Amino acid sequence: MALAGIDEEFELIVAECFGVEQPTFQGEGPSCGVPALFVRLSRCNLTCDWCDTKYTWDWTQFDPRKESKRRTVASLLAWALGSAVELVVITGGEPLLQQKKLIPLVRGLLAAGKRVEFETNGTIAPNRELLVDDIRFNVSPKLSNSGVAEAKRIVPAALETFAASGRAAFKFVTCTVAELDEIRALVDRYGLDPVWVVPEGTTPEGLIETTRTLADAVAIHRWHFTQRLHVLAFAEARGR
Repeated sequence: MALAGIDEEFELIVAECFGVEQPTFQGEGPSCGVPALFVRLSRCNLTCDWCDTKYTWDWTQFDPRKESKRRTVASLLAWALGSAVELVVITGGEPLLQQKKLIPLVRGLLAAGKRVEFETNGTIAPNRELLVDDIRFNVSPKLSNSGVAEAKRIVPAALETFAASGRAAFKFVTCTVAELDEIRALVDRYGLDPVWVVPEGTTPEGLIETTRTLADAVAIHRWHFTQRLHVLAFAEARGR
């Protein structure tokens, strides 16, 4: 399906798209539980130890020829516009690595009445053409528990841009109560608001344990607390 004004040669490197054939929800953050479509882009600039989408970047374990393919913006638009679901989540990997090519995709989605959320690690400042109504950013700065050096995972200029945009929520994957002090330091240093804490876990049992460990301390900080709904609902199934 060709769409007027969209260059058929404008391509993105995509890991997977889901939510049309088998409906699903946004699993975390401010829109947790909202029906959503997902465009998961391939490639990332970080290498987090606990990453649950290593098939988008870890070529020591996965074959990029099997785990990603190039898709035109027009084909992605046709796919998304074939569904009545309003929310489209663009995730990764790190989607802002391809943000210049994402601009025409986002424009097409917005023109059709969709809302867009980006899931980003907060190391790449958004293009100003993405700072528009009906686009939100779920920014997830990585903590030391990621195993990534601070100089690589914390980029002050990018975080400051997100904080000033008024279009970002800040989401932290957390394992222990002690890590809340690390979050507080980042929040205070860069003026990050609102804050969502996500318990780390890849199984329902692990999530429940971490949730109970963190709950009282997160409440004391008066931050939002969000679950990983997709893990609770669909276990380790990909494409959900």
